[in-house]
Amino acid sequence: MASSALSLSVHQPNSQFISPCLQCRKIWKNNPSSFFFSDGDYKRSVTCFSSKKKIGFMDQILDYIEGGPKLRKWYGAPDLLPKDGSLSKENESTEEDEVRDAVLVTDGDNEIGQLVILSLIIKRTRIKALVKDKRVAMEAFGTYVEPIAGDAKDRSLLKKALRGVRAVICPNEGFISNIESWKGLQHVILLSQLSVYRGSSGVQAIVTANARKMAEQDESLVMASGVPYTIIRAGLLVNAPGGNQGFNFKEGCASQGKLSKEDAAFICVEAFDTVPQKGLIFEVVNGEDKVMDWKECFATLIEKSEL
Repeated sequence: MASSALSLSVHQPNSQFISPCLQCRKIWKNNPSSFFFSDGDYKRSVTCFSSKKKIGFMDQILDYIEGGPKLRKWYGAPDLLPKDGSLSKENESTEEDEVRDAVLVTDGDNEIGQLVILSLIIKRTRIKALVKDKRVAMEAFGTYVEPIAGDAKDRSLLKKALRGVRAVICPNEGFISNIESWKGLQHVILLSQLSVYRGSSGVQAIVTANARKMAEQDESLVMASGVPYTIIRAGLLVNAPGGNQGFNFKEGCASQGKLSKEDAAFICVEAFDTVPQKGLIFEVVNGEDKVMDWKECFATLIEKSEL
């Protein structure tokens, strides 16, 4: 039987994560190694021998998470939580003795936020996410994510969300103004559409006026926070496969160009690994330049911003 592999790029050099069908997944649970093969130093793939068509992103997330306890152990996920998603009191730490090792994704319901979460799971990062419905989030992401449901403007909720967090990733505008205390945070990553809003005119400028105001406010608050920050001024975000195109980081490109949502989420996660001494603001759209080493790319962007 000819194979028809379904792929979800992990954004490592020449890498793929292939989502197996239900039949292959059952075999995978019993013998996961039979689906992996290597091709060079970086490629790890799973080949599905019965799938014939591509499935949606959310189905890919579910397939990925449903890999079973063996996959959960491989990616360093914690033990299963109680059905209600609660943590026992002995596991809750005070602010004084807490370990800040988590990343807070400020919108786990947003499409880009979900893409960010998936990339962080692959990096074996402890993840907290603000969501509308905790049970829905747990069904989608399992124990890979600590979902926190409620209104982000609720002070007690936000305090809980930021407990143990060292970095915050904001996939859209409107959240930053809710943060009252930046204490303990080591890095804030903001995906901003401000360049797109500023470049719009006519009816479009009227439609995006409120979003522009929020984006300007978010950027101003981040820059005044005293916390190291990375502001990614992306071009118009579009639904297109990530990992297929290069990039353009030239000043002024974001007001005219476009960026795949998958690539935008990936850049947010890569930015997490490089903390600037003070702050970094750069524009990016899809273009011709291929990035082979993202740490080197961010180091170059930081160096240029300091000139």
